[in-house]
Amino acid sequence: MKPLFPVISLLALALANPVFAAAEHDSHHPAGSGAASVKAAASEGTVKKIDKAAGKITIKHGPLANLGMPPMTMAFRVSDPAMLDHVRAGEKVSFTAENVGDALTVTALEPAK
Repeated sequence: MKPLFPVISLLALALANPVFAAAEHDSHHPAGSGAASVKAAASEGTVKKIDKAAGKITIKHGPLANLGMPPMTMAFRVSDPAMLDHVRAGEKVSFTAENVGDALTVTALEPAK
């Protein structure tokens, strides 16, 4: 039984190493950055409110996979306030939201087709 112990110990270490490496890799990134690694894709939603003065838009949306968010209604900053001139409340839109400087921001916005 003694000769088997070193083999089992080495096998356990070899199997545990990738687990520790993955955990260590994730610990070097700020919280929430794992979701940012998913490519930002267009999402669908309905505009609930536009606040041009604040540069914000409130959208009722489905899941945002790249941000790890479930469906909800929320306000976003917009990367370019001119985007707000092309949509209106009640309109269905296609948009891309990303975490920009720790603020959820719509980076692309257009009426849904």
